[in-house]
Amino acid sequence: MNIKQWLHAEYLPIALIALMALTRFHHFGDVLHLPDASLAVFFFAGFYRKKALLGFLLALAALIDTIAIENGTSGWCVSPAYVFLIPTYTVMWLAGRYCATFKAMKIAELTKSVGLLTLAASAASAAFAISNGSFYLFSGRYADLSWGQYFSRIAQYYPSYVGATLIYGVAGYVIVKLIKLLPELQSGHKPV
Repeated sequence: MNIKQWLHAEYLPIALIALMALTRFHHFGDVLHLPDASLAVFFFAGFYRKKALLGFLLALAALIDTIAIENGTSGWCVSPAYVFLIPTYTVMWLAGRYCATFKAMKIAELTKSVGLLTLAASAASAAFAISNGSFYLFSGRYADLSWGQYFSRIAQYYPSYVGATLIYGVAGYVIVKLIKLLPELQSGHKPV
């Protein structure tokens, strides 16, 4: 199987599904578990422009959360605001879909690559605003919390939320870059 076949939508979603399943049970990570990769998964899923994959991943995220809660994970985040995870993840998917237009993976495309990661960070920030803002407004858990208190509390979660997404994004970019370079390196041609 060549690189184009492997990167085709029929194969890579398996890795994305596995990554989400392996990391979603422990959203913030700990010594034994990686941080949740769901935002990065939805971002990379957008590269393949398949709406069915978006729908499948949304359903899979809900299923994983249900199983995790049934097995002892706190259900604190499940509230009327949970439905806002749909636009949260859709923002990431749309950002990935837009970034799919940057097909070249050459060194000369570094500006576009930095732009891609900047867009991923912006999309993760928008996703953070949607998911955390909706939780604050609609969960019923913070009726007496002022906006100032809200912003001071979310300041502790924002860096890890966006940071984990960017780490997965950079790792995914490097993996794709290396996979695309592999045939050139094996044939003895120097990459441009």
